[in-house]
Amino acid sequence: MPRPKKGPRFGGSPAHSRHLMINLATALIRDGRVETTLARAKAVRPLAEKLISRARVDGPHNRRIVRKTITDRETLTKLFTEVGPNYADRAGGYTRIVKVGPRRGDGSEMAIIELV
Repeated sequence: MPRPKKGPRFGGSPAHSRHLMINLATALIRDGRVETTLARAKAVRPLAEKLISRARVDGPHNRRIVRKTITDRETLTKLFTEVGPNYADRAGGYTRIVKVGPRRGDGSEMAIIELV
């Protein structure tokens, strides 16, 4: 898990920011794509890439490390049985961020982060 950056965070505390990133990464692996703000998409990308890199090689050690982050059993199984083997021959760059445009309510820049 990447170290939380200093300064303003997503949410209030560092723990809330960490849980937000974990939930976004879980939803990305479960659904394949997530629409969120551009800043959150850029922040969750390193976490998702590291989880997928661990899932490329299935073993008890990698499963235990990923299990610390992803607590949903179905998502964990999908990560190691479907997502990881799909990227076994790819060196990196498992996600793509596509800008959507401003959000209607507050004008925040929106983006879609998806698995390639």
